Amino acid sequence: MSDLSGKVQTVLGLVDPDQLGRTMTHEHLTMSFECCYFPPPTGDEAVAENPFQMQHMHWLRQNQYSCHENLLLHQELAAVRDELLAYKKAGGGTIVENTTTGIERDLPAIKQLAKDTGVHVIAGAGYYVDCTHTDATKRMSVEKLTDIIVSEVLHGADGTNIRCGVIGEIGTGWPISESETKVLRATAHAQTQLGCPVIIHPGRNAAAPAEVVRILQEAGGDISKTVMSHLDRTIFDDGELLEFAKLGSYLEYDLFGVEMLDYPYNLDVDMPSDSQRVTTLAFLAKEGYGDKIVIAHDIHTKNRLTKYGGHGYSHILNNIVPKMLRRGFSQHQVDKILIDNPKRWLTFK
Repeated sequence: MSDLSGKVQTVLGLVDPDQLGRTMTHEHLTMSFECCYFPPPTGDEAVAENPFQMQHMHWLRQNQYSCHENLLLHQELAAVRDELLAYKKAGGGTIVENTTTGIERDLPAIKQLAKDTGVHVIAGAGYYVDCTHTDATKRMSVEKLTDIIVSEVLHGADGTNIRCGVIGEIGTGWPISESETKVLRATAHAQTQLGCPVIIHPGRNAAAPAEVVRILQEAGGDISKTVMSHLDRTIFDDGELLEFAKLGSYLEYDLFGVEMLDYPYNLDVDMPSDSQRVTTLAFLAKEGYGDKIVIAHDIHTKNRLTKYGGHGYSHILNNIVPKMLRRGFSQHQVDKILIDNPKRWLTFK
């Protein structure tokens, strides 16, 4: 892949890695998350039908998956365009757009957002979690899935000539289903052919990230070019985190801005605060993994946009970076997390 080697593939074409600048490695600009709708608490049905009011903002932050309309981010292209302009003004350069097949990927819209804002946008190839796989997808062989993923990178996806620059987010649950396992193997095979970056959505269990790595490795995947997402809701024990870090993937903390009491998909999880996320990043850096950390917000619901009182795509640049600097990070360490690590991950081998 001589034309891709040493380059990063955005929806507007190939760019030199040095052009990326500060990068959020896990965001969504247009998608639907209705696949993961969670019924509201008993008695809150009326609020869930009309949550976008000032008196309901706290409820929506705590129950963001219990309102159908809140899950339809693809309805907010104008608001997202404004967000990206603000992100660029705040010093942002690149967004990795993790919407894959099954959750309303819209490549023409993503391409237009990149044109309108001047932000580099990198689109994701592949498939999300099992419940979004069609019957046809579930019947496909690993070889067929591999061919589709490779084509989405080399030729374009969803009937367009807009090419993806990363495989993922590849979705897995817990336990990992047969269909998800086939997609993981296809991801590894495609990565072997392309030398491209991969990003994974692991199941909601502390054992899930390592199991994904095992499947990818057995299929020939390059773990050093793979990001493991959502660690801030998955692995909480420091010892377990270091054991996973030894496996060699990038370690992504991508729920900055999410501060909720309960995580509806796993009530055993105590969701961390942004301050706790910063503390964990400092721990990983101290333990020698500063060159493996990447961060983002994973915006995928309307309430997280500034239009609806949310933190938006600029929260890390405007608020978290100053916090990191106050808590002992050097500017060099911050730049490594926001610039150097994403650049190295996103560059085709």
